[in-house]
Amino acid sequence: MSRVYLDHNATVPLRAEARAAMIAAMDVVGNPSSVHAEGRAAKALVERARGQVARAFGAEGADVVFLSGATEAAALACAGRGLLGADVEHDAVVAWIDPGLPVDRDGRVSVADPERSVLQAANSETGVVQDLPQDLAVVDATQAFGKLPVAFNWMGCQMALVSAHKLGGPKGVGALVIRRGTDLAAQIRGGGQEMGRRSGTENVIGIAGFGAAAEAAARDLEAGVWAGVEKLRNILEYELEAGAKETIFVGKSAKRLPNTSCFAVPGWKGETQVMQMDLAGFAISAGSACSSGKVRESRVLRAMGYDAATARAAIRVSLGPETTENDVARFAEAWLRHFKRHRARAA
Repeated sequence: MSRVYLDHNATVPLRAEARAAMIAAMDVVGNPSSVHAEGRAAKALVERARGQVARAFGAEGADVVFLSGATEAAALACAGRGLLGADVEHDAVVAWIDPGLPVDRDGRVSVADPERSVLQAANSETGVVQDLPQDLAVVDATQAFGKLPVAFNWMGCQMALVSAHKLGGPKGVGALVIRRGTDLAAQIRGGGQEMGRRSGTENVIGIAGFGAAAEAAARDLEAGVWAGVEKLRNILEYELEAGAKETIFVGKSAKRLPNTSCFAVPGWKGETQVMQMDLAGFAISAGSACSSGKVRESRVLRAMGYDAATARAAIRVSLGPETTENDVARFAEAWLRHFKRHRARAA
């Protein structure tokens, strides 16, 4: 039988709209910094995509700075600013902050000083959605953009991180969205591209794909596509809980992304489950995919107060609009079959 992809929080399959935009951009030969007709044509593609991302993200009037992804956006937004955050933030953010903000059992972060704080709108591992206070220094909207009705201008934050491949665009391109008037020094200096915030010739092909994907994702969101995905996620959790009552569903009592289920059976390592499911034809993950292929104890779950055995056992299943009820049923059957074998060995 065909493989089933259930790791959309790691990366989303490339949308047809993004593929078409990228193929068309390949025939545009100019450098967007050049003033001749070929250069202006390339520049027009970049600016069109900038507008598409701004409209999809509700960021009209803000500066959309294209760069290599949300990791670079986090570095540009956070480095050297002494910002506060929590241990549930993504590794790309934790690398630049003081992760001391308190986290409750459901993964919700308490923010006392928003103007000095960073907060992930939706957690990549657990799917837990935060209540965002106004005036945050930085919002990591990487997982929320395209799945939830979020808008930069509603957030009232200074900056936000977004990434193309989390909503069906190409890998290796993202953006830092900046409230106009925010003082921010460039880390990569040179020719002064991207409003002086990020020098270097723009990735025109990737940016064109990002814009098209953002526009398509906004249409899906408006059409209610993710409500159907959430129903499938709930069916999955019901089936797993019915067959394995000791399963712990992380953040289930909190608001979560509609596609995300993080769960654990203490004593059954997440790494083992990922390999077993891979061999059975299912792509899932144990936590974030941004750790150079490493599978380790979940720092996020530990910050939420779970013990080491549970943190080592956690896996994440993240569905997409193309996921079917049959896909969910097949996964539940395969996972429960391996669960019974694990329980028999542990007895």
